[in-house]
Amino acid sequence: MDWSTWIPFFFATVAISLSPGPGAIAAMGAGLNHGFDRGQRIAFGLALGVWTQLAVVGVGLGALLATSNTAFSVVKWIGVAYLIWLGIQQWRAPAQPLVARDEGAAPMSTRSLILRGWTVNAVNPKGTVFLIAVLPQFVDTTQPLLAQYLVIGATFGVVEFCVMSGYAALASRVLGMLRTQRQMRATNRVFGGLFVVAGALLATFKRAA
Repeated sequence: MDWSTWIPFFFATVAISLSPGPGAIAAMGAGLNHGFDRGQRIAFGLALGVWTQLAVVGVGLGALLATSNTAFSVVKWIGVAYLIWLGIQQWRAPAQPLVARDEGAAPMSTRSLILRGWTVNAVNPKGTVFLIAVLPQFVDTTQPLLAQYLVIGATFGVVEFCVMSGYAALASRVLGMLRTQRQMRATNRVFGGLFVVAGALLATFKRAA
């Protein structure tokens, strides 16, 4: 992939990663409840989810997902259920300020945070359908595909990790200033509601005919 192709792709991935969605909500929720350091774990999981989506598209399974009603529906409703479940979990999260959480209560494990991030991105068929539409614009079929996909994967993964780390930092630094139980309870419920809304929006998403 030459620079004239990579630079537009880089800016496209930045725009995609910055756009509000389940990944941003997950990263900010982790930053709010666990702090920036642990929020980076979920950012890494989100990057793994992006790589999973790229692998699905790269090996041709994305085409099956985009054209099979059954496969698309199964993945979509798994994603919907998972996002709504995350919303319920966030809504019910303990109303503890971030400073108190760091001092005493046990945070989620690194493995759990990574798995949560991976699942949010990996079971989103909307992402796969989007990649199927976008990637062909940046892939030269006359050149070796593996090298191009490796560059695409590295770029997308690094951008996703950096952007989601930024969302986690924003939540931990800005929302971390919240101190009262009432403020934390309200914030957790806002993020819980956003997860449910994201799940509802995914439920309405339909593959192209």
